[in-house]
Amino acid sequence: MDVPAGLPPLANPTVPANATRFTEIVARERTRLGRFIRGQVRDAADAEDILQDVLLEFYAATEAIEQVGAWLFRVARNRVIDRRRRKKEEPLPNADDEDGRSWLEESLPDPDAGPDAAYARSVLLVSIQAALHTLPPEQRDVFVAHEIEGLSFADMSAQWQVPQNTLLARKRYAVLALRKRLQAEYGDLIV
Repeated sequence: MDVPAGLPPLANPTVPANATRFTEIVARERTRLGRFIRGQVRDAADAEDILQDVLLEFYAATEAIEQVGAWLFRVARNRVIDRRRRKKEEPLPNADDEDGRSWLEESLPDPDAGPDAAYARSVLLVSIQAALHTLPPEQRDVFVAHEIEGLSFADMSAQWQVPQNTLLARKRYAVLALRKRLQAEYGDLIV
């Protein structure tokens, strides 16, 4: 397309004016930046996403940045923090499903599916029981009462003469501790 006389040629908005500088800096900093991010984030896919976000932001602002290394690491650290804030805990399912089966019963392998499933179920139940016994008694009692016995927080509060917010906090700490312990053993198989 010809440019009318007297007007400057249009710049391509998707390519930074100094593409060579961008390429050189990415080649120099990518490995170190990637290691930094992977040291902060457990999931490799999340770490790669954060790295790509940082590089994309750098791509858009290559010209304006003077201290590139410091800028890249600051943005990467901020992205890691943002990712942690956005990542919400997955709540445990309701105590009972439509068939009246508990979430625990639904989550475990069906013992009628064969000897391997029965064995896996028994191993998981032993691990869950052991993990429950590591909890402080107050947390264990709230977790068992709510998740296994199906009691509401209002009922527990009335029975035990403990504020509902206290019970909610105990349950939250129990869930976090159980997840941490069981994920150490079983990885992503445990929510």
